[in-house]
Amino acid sequence: MSGLLALLDDVAAIAKVAAASVDDIAAAAAKAGAKAAGVVIDDAAVTPKYVTGFSADRELPIIWRIALGSIRNKLLILLPGLLVLQAFLPQAITPLLMLGGAYLCFEGAEKVFHALFPHGDGVVVADLSPGDPAHLEEEKIAGAIKTDFILSAEIMTIALAAIPQGTLWMEAVTLVVVGIVITVAVYGVVALIVKMDDVGLHMASTGRSGAGRSIGRALVAFMPRLLAVLSFVGTLAMLWVGGSIVIHGLEELGLGWLGHHIHDVAALLGQAAAPVAGAVEWLAKAVMDGIFGLVLGLLLIPVATRVISPLLALVGSGQPRH
Repeated sequence: MSGLLALLDDVAAIAKVAAASVDDIAAAAAKAGAKAAGVVIDDAAVTPKYVTGFSADRELPIIWRIALGSIRNKLLILLPGLLVLQAFLPQAITPLLMLGGAYLCFEGAEKVFHALFPHGDGVVVADLSPGDPAHLEEEKIAGAIKTDFILSAEIMTIALAAIPQGTLWMEAVTLVVVGIVITVAVYGVVALIVKMDDVGLHMASTGRSGAGRSIGRALVAFMPRLLAVLSFVGTLAMLWVGGSIVIHGLEELGLGWLGHHIHDVAALLGQAAAPVAGAVEWLAKAVMDGIFGLVLGLLLIPVATRVISPLLALVGSGQPRH
């Protein structure tokens, strides 16, 4: 009997440790996911364009295949790669994180620049005939998965940096949770956004009541505005998150002058608004991080357009055309 009681005590102790580990993983995953919010919002805002022009019955299958590609990117390529770096070359994490932050700043600044100075980019649409929808679908999916790889790399690197130092298995499980939850959330929202037009059209055309038809028409009219709001919020979030990542990285590398000044100015503004000091201080820091991100991104636009894009075009020109 005493042996059974001892076994039950051991089982209870193991259960408590497991429960604590689950709580730790959940907390770490939530913190990491919050840090990656800017990339997540932009991912949700960008992805719907990849199903534009396809018939309604192909939209969800395309989103499903992109989501599967995103899971493969995160769990089969990025997760083991980042864990290897964390184990054997942890000093590379901060520069990689800063590169991801700089890319976010570039993406956000490019959107701001194009909004202020709209112009044709001269890009020629691929010579795919309307009679080859299967080829077009494969091209769109491949392009979406490539774009997702960049965004996923930022998400997973940001998540890894936000996870408290612990055992390898806890970091791995936390990254798995973050990767799956974010992918499900992003592409679930994308699927909802994409199909909401169809729901609105169905309600507007077949609704049994005037109210139902009015709601349908309102949905159809609202979705483009929602996408515009998502894009705007995503741009702001990219500049804020990207700027804060680069500034924090500079601090980690011993170049903390800018970060310290931003913190001091935000603290002074917070003290001047005592009743809401915390909110004002956070907002001031976010605005200054975002302004830095915008300036950095604008400086990177010529580098990307005059150096990186020609190199990519040169590499792409050597690939066989389909």
